[in-house]
Amino acid sequence: MFRQLLILILLLSFNENSKACDGSQLYPDNIFPEVVIETSMGNIIVELERNRSPITVNNFLYYMQSGLYNNTIFHRVEKDFVIQGGGFNKKLDSITECDKIFNESGNGLKNITGTIAMARYDDPHSATSQFYFNLTDTPSLDPNVKNWGYTVFGEVIEGMDVLQAIAKSNVGYSNKLGAQNVPIEPILIKTVRLK
Repeated sequence: MFRQLLILILLLSFNENSKACDGSQLYPDNIFPEVVIETSMGNIIVELERNRSPITVNNFLYYMQSGLYNNTIFHRVEKDFVIQGGGFNKKLDSITECDKIFNESGNGLKNITGTIAMARYDDPHSATSQFYFNLTDTPSLDPNVKNWGYTVFGEVIEGMDVLQAIAKSNVGYSNKLGAQNVPIEPILIKTVRLK
């Protein structure tokens, strides 16, 4: 009961003065929308899990529908870990972001090879636009009794070979991002669209 009350309070706090990008009206009858992520290295097709991750999927669909993911890059590539994108353009400038969303990592979906999940900061409810693909099983990113996890909201149904090719990219340190594992040659996310 206490957990349900806490979740309700958190959800209400996210709705106050909210500038959330809610895609719940997009394809409302499609519980498992399939999206094509067209990259400069090939296409990745992902089936989203709206039943277990409705807030996260609706957020992702809004970014997709509004074109905010178009012409962004994968800015983090860690072989045998994750490929992350959805936050920066080729000039490494941040894209327009919506409000932070509620963490749905307790939905029963796990960070296993081929899943897509939301990136965030230490604050468990700090995810906005950035997402990542798991290149391996990563149980350390799942929730446990002491920590929130990272919300998995779909899985790759085609294009794991594309992700494996991206994983082999040469990476280095970016002064602008203050981060390592940034591809030397930008890997473009050309478009994200419904299949």
